[in-house]
Amino acid sequence: MIVDSHCHASDKWYEPVETLLDAMDRNAVDAAVLVQMLGDFEHEYMLKAARRYPGRFVVVGGVRIERDDACENIRRAADAGLAGVRLRPGGRSPGTDPLALWRCLEELRLPISCVGKAADFTSPDFTALVKALPGVPIVLEHLGGLARPDVGDRSKMAEAVLELAQYPNLHLKLPGLGQLAPRMAELDPRIAMPLQMDGVTAFIDHIITAFSERRIMWGSDFPPVASREGYANALEWTRLSLGHHPASTLRSIFGETARRVFFRD
Repeated sequence: MIVDSHCHASDKWYEPVETLLDAMDRNAVDAAVLVQMLGDFEHEYMLKAARRYPGRFVVVGGVRIERDDACENIRRAADAGLAGVRLRPGGRSPGTDPLALWRCLEELRLPISCVGKAADFTSPDFTALVKALPGVPIVLEHLGGLARPDVGDRSKMAEAVLELAQYPNLHLKLPGLGQLAPRMAELDPRIAMPLQMDGVTAFIDHIITAFSERRIMWGSDFPPVASREGYANALEWTRLSLGHHPASTLRSIFGETARRVFFRD
């Protein structure tokens, strides 16, 4: 089973869920995690999609963490089918307990998809948060920020991100290679993977060794991936680059990890 851990679909922005389904079906992707885009807090479109296509989707929604009723809102959304929540690493609740919503998610056993820069994830403040919440899975998007264009010195930041592997509730989303390797200047049809891959495979191998395949999950970043290598290549080229790993490792990264964390069946 192949599970895409990071997709966006909306009736307001990007593409509708049917466009994603078409890409999934053409590439034999069995299921996907619908992650709410930043700045949107209405879950109903995605929840309806999950009900309309049973078994294909789970929903990770946004929340206005600054509101006093954030926990109550998430409890209602969880009752309606929400499978996780998307937060920024610096998101804090009002009142006497800045981690109130995070603790609520731990109580509800709702995983957190965390979006931010590598510098945010490697800060002492975030480390303290992770230590305080050992019972909730926290999934760092875009390889813990290492795949973002604002990462700066990736090698230096990678050392700090790898230090986070000591916390067993932390997971990483592995993106398509177009986020990690630039395109070749000339697209030669004889080259199966036209990316400048110098050091990228070894870099990913190092991350897999640190976190293990049980805490890494592939995510396409649909539909922004269309402006990079495209959906099919984001899946196939990533699998190709990891082809030297055992089949059990590939099963975990391309399906089992995401299913275990986000799917409740």
